[in-house]
Amino acid sequence: MRRREFVARVAAGIGAAAVTGAARADNGITDRQVLVGQFAAFTGPAAQLGERLKVGIDAAFKAVNAQGGVAGRQLKLVARDDGYEPEKAKAAVRALIEEDKVFALIGAVGTPTGLAAVPILTEARVPLVGMFTGAEGLRVPFNRQVFHVRASYFDETERMVQHLTSLGLQKIAVFYQNDAYGKTGLDGVQRALARRNLKPVATATVERNTVDVAKALDVLLPAQPDSIVQISAYKSCAAFIRQARAKGFGGQFFDVSFVGSKALADELGDSGTGVVITQVVPFPYSTSIPIVREYQRVMEAAGQKEFDFSSIEGYLTAKVFIEGLRRAGRTPTRDSLIAGVESIHDWDMGGFSVRYGAQDHVGSSFVEVTTIARGGRFLH
Repeated sequence: MRRREFVARVAAGIGAAAVTGAARADNGITDRQVLVGQFAAFTGPAAQLGERLKVGIDAAFKAVNAQGGVAGRQLKLVARDDGYEPEKAKAAVRALIEEDKVFALIGAVGTPTGLAAVPILTEARVPLVGMFTGAEGLRVPFNRQVFHVRASYFDETERMVQHLTSLGLQKIAVFYQNDAYGKTGLDGVQRALARRNLKPVATATVERNTVDVAKALDVLLPAQPDSIVQISAYKSCAAFIRQARAKGFGGQFFDVSFVGSKALADELGDSGTGVVITQVVPFPYSTSIPIVREYQRVMEAAGQKEFDFSSIEGYLTAKVFIEGLRRAGRTPTRDSLIAGVESIHDWDMGGFSVRYGAQDHVGSSFVEVTTIARGGRFLH
């Protein structure tokens, strides 16, 4: 073969390979940018959850972008509102993948919305880092595309029941949202009680995105519980607490972290004093914890003066995403992002640790107990 013909064929081959490589490139990533999508509630009764989670993610992205990004790429967040409704979540995640063409997803909010959206992102093979839910149905069976940063509702409810029974409070009732989230929490409470040969003294429901709690009050209060565990969003939990107190209930209220601690405290005002909430992230007001000091510094640099549990969860979630992206190599793909997060075997961020593996995408089981004090402050 003549040299000129050989060179021409090699050049043609390189050109074809380049076209093929471009055709196979994942959406949402260029030499200068990584486009990341979030679907969450930004309107409706659960809006503060999505808003504050996004604030924390944004702050972390701004901080890393100010330092040159990840491998020279700036991180850009695109958010779509799902109103905490499953059908809207399906539409939002499809739009992020098909219209916005994001590289990956981060910071989804809610169990029913997550259950609706995860099959779509799984089929599209788009990774999702961080779900603001502890539902077992989003953890089992194992899903290669989904990573969890927070502890499960089973972890939280076990800690609740352990705390209550250690105080001698065994007459425990459950007020729960009538959907997958609420039923998972109820299951967790029932399991924790069963380990101690106990059962809930009563259970009652509220519909998602409503505050119609009258029937639940009529069921739970006559059972005269020592304490009521609440597995719902902040609007309905606040409505139940206010009305129960007005009817003379003097027992303890316990809420899981998804309630949105600051949102619940704001909603309740002086009525919130004494309400106990389990948390799955470090106390965001404590400057003695290194990761909290970092979070507060980054938030202030982003122009955010208020600290809370939801925004620190967004910040921690973003740090896991960023670390996974760094480990994904100079030319990241969705598969290498997954491998990057899976390679985080033991990472202490400074008071909050995560660990992952090829068959383990649940990063943390951290749970602690906090109480709303006067003036909407928190004690832990």
